[in-house]
Amino acid sequence: MKFNAKDYSQGDIIRIIRGWSGLTQKDFAKVVGKSKRTIEQYEAGTVNYNINFIQKMSKEFDIDIVFTKSKKNK
Repeated sequence: MKFNAKDYSQGDIIRIIRGWSGLTQKDFAKVVGKSKRTIEQYEAGTVNYNINFIQKMSKEFDIDIVFTKSKKNK
């Protein structure tokens, strides 16, 4: 499955990846080395995660994360 991250909030992205993994928030948190509360906050959008967390998810769940620059019309 492929999706464009700019169409989703940070919380949605975590929920999507967690959904792909089939894990509960508690189990997902254990895999990525965070607390369940932190995952709840990420998903609620009350706390933002950083690039290191994205790299961790990419490795742990074998997800390709690609950054591309959009071409804007002038």
